[in-house]
Amino acid sequence: MLTKTSSRRGGPLVLGGGIGGLAAALALARDGHAVRVLEQAPEFAEIGAGLQVGPNASRVLDRLGVLEAVTRDAFFPRSLVLRDAMTGGRITSLETEASFEGRFRHRYFVTHRADLHRALLDACLATGKVELLADKQVVTVRHDATVECADGTRFEADALVGADGLRSPTRALLIGDGEPEDCGYVAHRGTVPVEEVTGGLTEPDSMVIWVGPGLHLVQYPVRNGKLCNQVATFDTRRYPARHGDLSRQLDDAFRGTCPEVARGIALIDRSRRWAMLDRPPATGWSQGRVTLVGDAAHPMLQYLAQGACQAIEDSVALADSLAAHADVETAFLAYEHIRAPRTARVQTTARTWGDLLHLDGVGALLRAHALKPRAADDFEIVDWLYGFDPTSTQPALAAAPGRAS
Repeated sequence: MLTKTSSRRGGPLVLGGGIGGLAAALALARDGHAVRVLEQAPEFAEIGAGLQVGPNASRVLDRLGVLEAVTRDAFFPRSLVLRDAMTGGRITSLETEASFEGRFRHRYFVTHRADLHRALLDACLATGKVELLADKQVVTVRHDATVECADGTRFEADALVGADGLRSPTRALLIGDGEPEDCGYVAHRGTVPVEEVTGGLTEPDSMVIWVGPGLHLVQYPVRNGKLCNQVATFDTRRYPARHGDLSRQLDDAFRGTCPEVARGIALIDRSRRWAMLDRPPATGWSQGRVTLVGDAAHPMLQYLAQGACQAIEDSVALADSLAAHADVETAFLAYEHIRAPRTARVQTTARTWGDLLHLDGVGALLRAHALKPRAADDFEIVDWLYGFDPTSTQPALAAAPGRAS
């Protein structure tokens, strides 16, 4: 049985103080465990900009008691809209207000990553059961749930949870599948004051994805609508850099897009960009008293906006599995058995959705033709994603199936 109070081995140990690690620590603490979290950075903080949170994750945040804090400065879009980046025309939309909430029992919202991270951090501290240890660079992870850090400190744990990201040392120990896969796309991310978006946002009350050949731009408000989050993504193989000029490469990729997209691209932060990396689904991420959560277990491309959401789902599934089984090894195997099919589907669907977003020519015309007839309150396409409850074998949907009335 997993010790739920401090012991010589110290209870559960979480490697990584990002959203996934803090969510796991909070879920375990809520269940009575004394948890330690090791973070390699000098302080617990979150980089990045906007984050989309679907109802599959917001219902978990609700259970963890942080939903109110997370949504205090969040933005609740009226709809998710797909538009043509070249012509500006609307392709399709998904309503996310009354009928959406009636279907999934929780809203879809967008927030700043730092706001979600801060809410989880504060909640962990408030439990009195989570010890947060920053500036701990892990150099060795062992199957016996022992960890050694660069500063010479050593930690022994009853259970070890690797929330250590895309290039997880814990995953390397368990699976050893090398480097993640690079799909060839890169993303520029950042926020700007809404008033700087000349002419204003096309649909200021919605989350808009502008899609084009090998590219897309996402725009939505955060911080109570005061900031506009933007993510510009393009295929570097289709739009190679000229003379190593990465800023010019971004402009070249989006040349010929509609005026609304061009205005957004002019404001994009060019100081940093991120390669789009993932891994194919894998198993074996629970061995003995060691397991994985979040990107360490199932890194995925951004196209379903589910990376953080799946890590949040992991948190309560992990805690519930530990509560349901008499020993850690069995609990971790059961946790993987529950989570692996779900996360594998999200990983593979994210890849497929990326292909759909970036179609050109006849493919783009067929996409528009196929999506045009669907109603904004037809949720069948997302039932499997947003209606999932990681704490239950039953979907968290309203009684009436299919399209909302």
